[in-house]
Amino acid sequence: MSQPTRAIIAEDEPILALTLQRMLNKLWPELEICGLAENGVQAVQLALEAQPDILFLDIKMPGKTGLDVAQELAEEWPEQHAFPLIVYVTAYDEYAVQAFEHSASDYVLKPVSEERLQKTIQRLQARLQSKTANNAGDELERVLGQLRNLLPAQQSAGRTTPALPANNAASSAETGSNAGSADKLHVIRAAVGNNVRMIAIEDVLYFEATDKYINVVTREHSSLIRSSLRELLPQLDSSLFWQIHRSTVVNIRQVSLAQRDESGKVTLKLRDSDDKLSVSRVYAHLFRQM
Repeated sequence: MSQPTRAIIAEDEPILALTLQRMLNKLWPELEICGLAENGVQAVQLALEAQPDILFLDIKMPGKTGLDVAQELAEEWPEQHAFPLIVYVTAYDEYAVQAFEHSASDYVLKPVSEERLQKTIQRLQARLQSKTANNAGDELERVLGQLRNLLPAQQSAGRTTPALPANNAASSAETGSNAGSADKLHVIRAAVGNNVRMIAIEDVLYFEATDKYINVVTREHSSLIRSSLRELLPQLDSSLFWQIHRSTVVNIRQVSLAQRDESGKVTLKLRDSDDKLSVSRVYAHLFRQM
């Protein structure tokens, strides 16, 4: 007897979550809803515990967005299990619709209609039937490709306000005078006790996010600034600073070697530093041989 198809719904608005659950029960009664998550953090925990076949992810959730959840799961998902199919649930947004269609992601728009959801169900059922032991890893590769398209677009969409305002006592940006570099970070001012440490951007080995702070690592020291990578990334020169993990951005000029082990995991060795940085599955393609 075959195992039932199992799904998780991640939606921070309880009424919408229950509405989607009722619609799925009606249109796909064989589908087992094995959990409801109220935010992105719960969605990750529940998905890793339940190992569902399908995830319905709201794009905008507290804690982690739907894309954040997909990225973290892509990095943490055990290799011996097939990655779940993902359906993004979103309010109408021109950027979102174009991005999802471009990357072939499935999505449904709020308010969810039975007609649109039925089409999604048919697509999911067809893809589940085509999944075999030989192509169990295909879904993960497809999701990784989607994330590579969607995450840069999401970061660009959020570049409307300065990440490190000049009046921030803990950290701020010193920018150049020409227009081309006006929004790029040149110096980081990090509070260290009663002092302010001036860190030239070229001296940074890597940035590592920790809760509400970012650890700025150089050869000589580490300094905390109150910011997030999402706020910081738009102010970095993307040709020099590469995101290699959801919590890590590296100065590529400081990388001496990219090592790939038998399982395909990539680790970076830095120049003049004993630190080694892990590259997530989402960004491993950046270090393929040219």
